[in-house]
Amino acid sequence: MITVNIYYSGTNGNARKFACEMENSGTAEKIRSEAGNIRYEYFFPMNDPETVLLIDSWKDQEAIDVHHSSPMMQTISALREKYDLHMRVERFVSDAEYEADKDSKFIR
Repeated sequence: MITVNIYYSGTNGNARKFACEMENSGTAEKIRSEAGNIRYEYFFPMNDPETVLLIDSWKDQEAIDVHHSSPMMQTISALREKYDLHMRVERFVSDAEYEADKDSKFIR
């Protein structure tokens, strides 16, 4: 699994307006229904009202590549331009060797 954290930043509440339009237009739901999508959720950092965090997880790189080559990306790009957003991206690949029980004593 590959998880991509995308921080969208803007001014005048534009990052939140972008996330709302993605949800209200059904675009986010269409992405969630794409083959290989595991998670597509927006979050709002408490200490930065001008940033929105998107957590976007995919089965593998092939699923991401198909998503990136789909017409959906034109919609997303147009909305990013509309709201004049800047992005910071973090990428994480799951650790197949991870042993969940090692952390279980820290999880309530």
